[in-house]
Amino acid sequence: MSDYICKLNGNVSRTHVRYPNRYGIMIAGDLYEAKDNDPDAKYPAVIVGAPYGGVKEQGPCVYANSLAQRGFIVLTFDPCFMGESGGEPRHVSSPEMFTENFSAGVDFLGLQSNVDRERIAALGICGSGGFALSAAQADTRIKAVITASMYDMSAAARMSMTREEILEMKNALAAKRWEDAENGYMPEYIPSFPETPLDAVPDGIGEPDAEWMRFYAVKRGHHERARGGFTTTSNIPFINYDLLSHLDEISPRPILFIVGDRAHSRFFSDEAFKKACEPKEMYVVGDAEHIDLYDRTDRIPFDKIEDFLNKSLK
Repeated sequence: MSDYICKLNGNVSRTHVRYPNRYGIMIAGDLYEAKDNDPDAKYPAVIVGAPYGGVKEQGPCVYANSLAQRGFIVLTFDPCFMGESGGEPRHVSSPEMFTENFSAGVDFLGLQSNVDRERIAALGICGSGGFALSAAQADTRIKAVITASMYDMSAAARMSMTREEILEMKNALAAKRWEDAENGYMPEYIPSFPETPLDAVPDGIGEPDAEWMRFYAVKRGHHERARGGFTTTSNIPFINYDLLSHLDEISPRPILFIVGDRAHSRFFSDEAFKKACEPKEMYVVGDAEHIDLYDRTDRIPFDKIEDFLNKSLK
């Protein structure tokens, strides 16, 4: 297919797969591995989650392409209700369901004959970083976690809002839910990005909105199945849910937080790092903004990631 944002390395194979999560929703994924892998051997594996609102053909394929060359079996996936995965209505987001996506990926990887199910890690980009950590809090089959430009979407739902502002938001969402019910539960979805990529980001857009446009709205990262945002009422569960309430319970399994030194989202990783117990590590990438860890292979620290995984999954 030509809709992946990076070219597949000639030494790597990519196989499209489908598998159910525990709710019976079929998840669409891609399985990457080196072509010269020993068919009789078992390898460590990594499940890679896309940025919030993204799909497997974007940032995840960049990570999988590199990690497969380094000896890992890698699974990328479209979150349920997104991309090529199942789930209706479309573009719905849920903290529980998006956390479950990682555990469903572990299920699938652990059933592969060439995967060592005792050596499976999770890697989450942006919002998937929070979901990967959330999954690892309860799912001890995840032996290590890496986050890149992590967003905690439950914290983001209330960020910098007063009690009065939160109540106003709840009332607006309640009214919108009435509208959705009256429309036969066809929830409102307003995409953030165009159907076809722009040549450049329009002038006058403030940050961080312009940063999202620099990836999702232009040829760099545009994908027709990732037009940004979720149904309006998807925000309801996030204001009532703390994704990282048991972060300390991941220990003694290790966590690696990767952030750009110029990332607007760095404080999410800083806060999660404080809450996490050892072993944990923060790796700061120089001259990198949030989206640079989506696809910039000259910024993503693959050597560091490989070293962390080898030590954590030995």
